[in-house]
Amino acid sequence: MVRVVEFRIDRRSGVATYLQIVQQVKQALRLGLLTPGDKLPTAKEVVAATAINPNTVLKAYRELDREGLVEARPGLGTFVRRSLARPGAAAGSPLRVELGAWMERARAAGLDREDVAALVASVLEESYGSPEQTGDRPAGDRPLHDTAHATHDATHEAGHPAGAR
Repeated sequence: MVRVVEFRIDRRSGVATYLQIVQQVKQALRLGLLTPGDKLPTAKEVVAATAINPNTVLKAYRELDREGLVEARPGLGTFVRRSLARPGAAAGSPLRVELGAWMERARAAGLDREDVAALVASVLEESYGSPEQTGDRPAGDRPLHDTAHATHDATHEAGHPAGAR
């Protein structure tokens, strides 16, 4: 099956472009948007859509191949080898629907994107432990983690629990 993946590159994020592609493929794999056998866009297609260097795309695909997530088939393209999807994370799953409803409540309560990211990162760390403890922080996640950590530390120093205002 051919599924279209559209990469969105944020040049201001501080995350290397190739890592943004890696992260977006992994996210699509976790959400079940890409499944084994699906073909990734060619480097030429990605370059046309994003205006990045073709070597950057190839570097991202090599990293995904090194991790065993995709495989390059000479003359045919790059194909998904395995999925990262779990039933609870798939589009339309009860947990995803519940999270979407929570996001709407957060927005209605006046939280902006950065507030939500800090709150989610804080609760994630409380529930699963710090990424340093679990060793599962993905590459390129440092800006979100550092922001959440600084926010968490600042709120505790001010005598407020994380997430309180």
